[in-house]
Amino acid sequence: MTDHTETAPGRTSAPATLIDIVFPGDTNHHGTLFGGAGLALMDRIAFIVATRHGRVPFVTASCDRVDFRAPARIGQIVSFSGQPFRVGRRSMTVSVDMTAEDIATGSRELCSRGTFTMVAMPGSDQPDWVLPPLDLATSTPDGDGALHMVDIVFPDQANSFGAMLGGDALAQMTKAAFIVATRRSGRATVLASCTGMDFRHRITVGSIIEPVARIVRTGRSSATVEVELWSEELLTGMRHRTVTGTFVMVAVDGDNRPVPAFAA
Repeated sequence: MTDHTETAPGRTSAPATLIDIVFPGDTNHHGTLFGGAGLALMDRIAFIVATRHGRVPFVTASCDRVDFRAPARIGQIVSFSGQPFRVGRRSMTVSVDMTAEDIATGSRELCSRGTFTMVAMPGSDQPDWVLPPLDLATSTPDGDGALHMVDIVFPDQANSFGAMLGGDALAQMTKAAFIVATRRSGRATVLASCTGMDFRHRITVGSIIEPVARIVRTGRSSATVEVELWSEELLTGMRHRTVTGTFVMVAVDGDNRPVPAFAA
C-alpha cells in the first residue's frame, strides 16, 4: 500500500457505525451490557454523525424515547449505527440503533433504538452560520466490501503530547480484524501475528478514527486481514491514512485450539 493523504468532503450525511465487543467489565450481574454503557456509545455515534455533517462542535441537547428491546450479552459484537434524518438551523436529529450479534450463529437482534438531538456550537465569528441540508444521496463506504467502523480519540488514549498511543491504535485495528475474521468463520478468533506496522501520521485527541478491514487470504483455520487506520479531523474533514498492517487471525474452539473454519 502506498502512503497518501486524502482530503475528505467537507461534510457528509452518510450513516456511520461504531462497533464494540461486550466484555465482563461492561456488564451487570446478569452478564448483560449496562444500559448506561449502551447509551454512552449511542450518544458517541450520534456526535460523530452530527459533526461530520456540520463540521462544527456539537453538544447533546436531548435523548428521546430510547427503547431497550433485548439485552447484549458477554462476548457478543455490538454495533451502533447512526443516521441523520432531520436538520434545522442549528440542531439536527440522529437516529441510532444498537444491535447485538452472536458470534457462533451470526444472528443479529435489535437491542435498542433512540433519537438524539444534537445542537451545533459555531464560533462567535460565525453569527449567520446554519446547518447544511441533508444530502440523502450520500452513500455509505461499506459498499466497498470492507468493514468500516468509527470512534473518537479521548485524552486517556493519548501521550503527554496529545497524540494517540500506538498501542491503542493497534488495539482498534486488532478489533476490526477480529470482527471480520469472526464473522467469516462463525468462530471466535485469536491474533496469531501482525506485520507491517508503519505509523505515518500522528492522531490527535478529538480526531475520528476509522479502521477499514478486509480479508485478503484464508487457510483452513486462519485468515489474513489487511487493516488501514484512517484519522479524520473533526472540523475540517481532512483524512490521513495513518497506519496499515496485516493481521493473521486463527479460529479456535472452546479449548483455544485451532479449528478448520475458513474456506481455503
